[in-house]
Amino acid sequence: MIQTAKAYLFDLNGTMINDMDYHTQAWYEIITKDLNTPLSWDEVAREMYGKNKEVLTRIFGQHHFTDEEVIRLSNQKEKRYQALYKPKLAGLPGLIPFLEKSKAAGIKMGIGSAAILDNIEFVLDGLNIRSFFDSIVGAEHVQESKPHPETFLKVAADLQINPADCIVFEDAPKGVEAALNAGMQCIVLTTSHAIKDFEGYTNILCFAQDYHSLM
Repeated sequence: MIQTAKAYLFDLNGTMINDMDYHTQAWYEIITKDLNTPLSWDEVAREMYGKNKEVLTRIFGQHHFTDEEVIRLSNQKEKRYQALYKPKLAGLPGLIPFLEKSKAAGIKMGIGSAAILDNIEFVLDGLNIRSFFDSIVGAEHVQESKPHPETFLKVAADLQINPADCIVFEDAPKGVEAALNAGMQCIVLTTSHAIKDFEGYTNILCFAQDYHSLM
């Protein structure tokens, strides 16, 4: 346990669950088949961060789709993602014991994710872990995506904990940067990125493959 923290703030995708390939698969099918755009898997995978509208904007450019088309494509993507991932839904090894031990130690916990609320609830209810979290901040709750600090600052405010007393759990450089911008230290789960991808960030306490090594 990281004894100095009063609150733990968790990203969702790639941090609590190892599901990023399923998000990529859903987008890859829509982009290459439905929208007939010749991108490789790696090219799609590089854009897998932030809100759905931001993903589409990075790939197709500003104003390529109407707001209605963005909503329709986003809904299609999330339905495909959930259908693909539901049979495989599982927390990272050690996640639930770690949450149980943290709660018993009196540490407050919240979620700060770019995922939409429906996907967050899909995971929380599927793993039966909703009761561990006193704050949930998703894509609908913020104006600015990571690396802007808004997501994590909102969670800290909900928990009534000073940002400096929070530790963020993340898997992506943009998330680590968001934690840094929020004045928070960070633990990195190496599910999605190599350690070398995090060079230069001064707020990383340690790297971990899963939660067993953190107990």
